[in-house]
Amino acid sequence: MTAPDENVISLSEPVLGREEKQALCAVIDSGWITMGEKVQAFEHAFATLHGVKNAVAVNSCTAGLHLSLAALGIGAGDEVLVPSLTFVATVNAVLYVGATPVFVDIARDDLPHMSIDDAAAKCTPRTKAAIIMHYGGYLMDLPAWQSFSTERDLVLIEDAAHAPGMDAVGRSSHAAAFSFFSNKNICTAEGGMVIASHPDVLERMRHLRAHGMTTSTLDRHRGHANSYDVLMLGYNYRMDELRAALGIVQLARLKEWNARRRELSQIYRQRLAERLPGVSVPFGSSWETAAHLLPVLLPQGADRSNVIACLKQRGIQSSIHYPPVHRFSYYRERTSCHLPHTESFCSRELTLPLHPSLRESDVDRVVAGLEESISVEAHEAAHA
Repeated sequence: MTAPDENVISLSEPVLGREEKQALCAVIDSGWITMGEKVQAFEHAFATLHGVKNAVAVNSCTAGLHLSLAALGIGAGDEVLVPSLTFVATVNAVLYVGATPVFVDIARDDLPHMSIDDAAAKCTPRTKAAIIMHYGGYLMDLPAWQSFSTERDLVLIEDAAHAPGMDAVGRSSHAAAFSFFSNKNICTAEGGMVIASHPDVLERMRHLRAHGMTTSTLDRHRGHANSYDVLMLGYNYRMDELRAALGIVQLARLKEWNARRRELSQIYRQRLAERLPGVSVPFGSSWETAAHLLPVLLPQGADRSNVIACLKQRGIQSSIHYPPVHRFSYYRERTSCHLPHTESFCSRELTLPLHPSLRESDVDRVVAGLEESISVEAHEAAHA
């Protein structure tokens, strides 16, 4: 196997070291690797960090979104307002419960959040919920969406995959789901967490994640129970002890890592403004954010594929967040809609490297590489 090139600037990079290794070894040495005390400890620590009483650990943010919809009673015949500018799992979760996703446009290029005006225009008597997504870690206007949902008696769910550790998340909605995938602000390889405003909803999620059973394997192992009942049709969405152990270690540094991400984002904004005024960064520099992504908008007419290829030649990874969900083949076959602002944004968006291990010199190299790539691309276009 070829060793990774140290000269390549990665798009994202999990911070994993001795503490994580020790935590994993401790779980293995304990002899108990399925859902148990580490999962409970991770749930408690996560809830404490977010200022809520409890949380439910699951095996992915996708599972968390599914459980949120199911536990809050969303199902067949219901419509759910969703963004198209998101990872496809946000929308898939709506189909999992038999409901219909209704795609909502973003507000504009510099504010790529779901438009509350477009959402209002798309409400019908069947609209029962809205899933808002904190794109890139930049927080939605939660008070406005809370008012929107309260006025219409809608369930409000936050896709907070990009926004762990933010104080406001989960305070104005019925539920919020988080991701610990390998490229997220904290990493357990796979994994997620859900918080909810009502304890009964959270308890229902707790049953749903483990086949609807009334007791856990750990309860029976300890002799606290010798059998179980099944209360509802549940799922196998449990988190294991190994991932929880990783999560506990990572969570302790989340605030520090988020602060570093914000610092790097500000450096990017400064360098881009100085060297590439034709490249814009969405949201204002003072926007509240966990800074999960560094999205930029290329100049009108730039060939993004060529820019990505040029950056790659210079040892710089980049990506796209995201192709619009409503344009995927699966969803085109099921719905027809035109979201002009989303389509415009998605055609020009480019995601630059951002993670806590990035150095200021790396940011300088990325911006210089982007400047060169756009210049090369423009020169080739002019002589095509």
